Amino acid sequence: MNAPTAHPAVALVGDFVAAPHAERDTRFRALVDALWSDGRATDAALPAVPALVRALADSGEERQGHLAILLGLLAESEYPTLDGPLATAVGSHLDLYLGLVRTPGAGRPLVLALLYLLAHFPHRRADILAAVSGLGLDAEDLSRLDRGASLLDPEDPDLGRVWPSPSAWTLNEDERAFDRSWIKALTPQQLVANWDNDTRTVHGCAGARAYWAVCNGDPVELPAAGVPEDRAGRTAPAVDGLFAPHEAALRCPACAGRLDTGGDTARCTGCGARYPVAGGILDLTTVVGADDDTDANADFLEKLSRVPSMGLFYEAVARPAFLRVSGSNWGGAVTPDDEDRYIAEHVRPVDGPVLDLGAGAGRWTAVVAETVGAERLIALDGALPMLNVLRGRLPDVPSVLAGASQLPFADASLGAVVCWNALQAFYHDAAAAIAEVARCLRPGGTFTLMTFRRSDDPVYGYFQRAHRFPQHQGGLQLFDADELRTWLADAGLTVVEDSGPGTFVFLNAVRA
Repeated sequence: MNAPTAHPAVALVGDFVAAPHAERDTRFRALVDALWSDGRATDAALPAVPALVRALADSGEERQGHLAILLGLLAESEYPTLDGPLATAVGSHLDLYLGLVRTPGAGRPLVLALLYLLAHFPHRRADILAAVSGLGLDAEDLSRLDRGASLLDPEDPDLGRVWPSPSAWTLNEDERAFDRSWIKALTPQQLVANWDNDTRTVHGCAGARAYWAVCNGDPVELPAAGVPEDRAGRTAPAVDGLFAPHEAALRCPACAGRLDTGGDTARCTGCGARYPVAGGILDLTTVVGADDDTDANADFLEKLSRVPSMGLFYEAVARPAFLRVSGSNWGGAVTPDDEDRYIAEHVRPVDGPVLDLGAGAGRWTAVVAETVGAERLIALDGALPMLNVLRGRLPDVPSVLAGASQLPFADASLGAVVCWNALQAFYHDAAAAIAEVARCLRPGGTFTLMTFRRSDDPVYGYFQRAHRFPQHQGGLQLFDADELRTWLADAGLTVVEDSGPGTFVFLNAVRA
């Protein structure tokens, strides 16, 4: 009787294990393609699990990390189901994974890969945490493992605040109360959906870090950072005439009429619409009624006074981590000094105000101000917490609360536009935002941007997309380089510089 024929995917496991180092990544890609695609397992995955586990047990570290990542991807392909056939098959060998993670002298790439794998089995949470207790894991890696290997407690749900790791968040009592209030208002279905999104985000960050490490070596660690104890930050006082130098460029979002920015409201000289102004921030998302100006402005001041610390957290913690995941920057190929230098060398305004589009909390607005002069600069963002922090840092720079798909500026009124690490935040409106930039730029004005492209590696690209942020509830979406160039060309912008390591995109374009 002939022996049963092994599944073809099993042979690919052997090919990967036996491949010389120069062919490792190519053979792994072939193995991944046979078993998994864009978060979904193929029909060949389940029969291949025993061979993958045997290879994990018998191979050296150079292959074990890849195999642990692939087993984690197969288990995750059934999420939020935790007891599907693949998760059960992979999880039945948990004792092997626990033994490997405790192996003396195991390198960090392998440990990170095993942590990603282990986080998919919350039914063994106590065993998992006990196994890693003596490994000296850093707080972020340990908290991601802890959260990934947890189950939702509907009676005491802990939602949000998982990016880039639960340990990165140190909440004061006011912030805890804020969390409890919005969580309490969720329906049972919303609780589950938020929990699942948080879990996917945790797995995405752990997976991206681990996969980069097994392919490239130890990640470069970031300096420790945290949110300052003074959560309120520094809110700048109102400055008379702060917007006056830019009135020729500013336009009403309702009718494109000119704005008179004197006082605590800005009035459209065309349709008469009024918009609140407080603390050097012009809110173009709120129209004030003619009879309730006082109430509306008191409302806006109240919003400013109770803005949470998200702007501070973004700058200190979230942004550096975002560059690592989105830009594949675990090796530190791009530093803040590199970003500063690019802005200083490429922002070349002609006459007119300079717009920092998606200015965030103002770290790079300050660089633009040093490059072109604060008196020429306007900051625009769609998030009030960010602008509140920016105004505390840059009291001479007026700020506008508005969206990017309909910029509140006249045609050919701006001397330059900078959009630094922001275009992906309004992904679905990115083409419209680029067209708006081109409309507002004067001929010869520069558009300088940094954003991110989708990874060509399907595994790393999956980990990029796994992140769920408020503006990306369906997963983080990044760009194809070609689509960016097409949008720029269609808008009448000529690319004069295009670079960026990893999955960064650095671009400088000029209005014809």
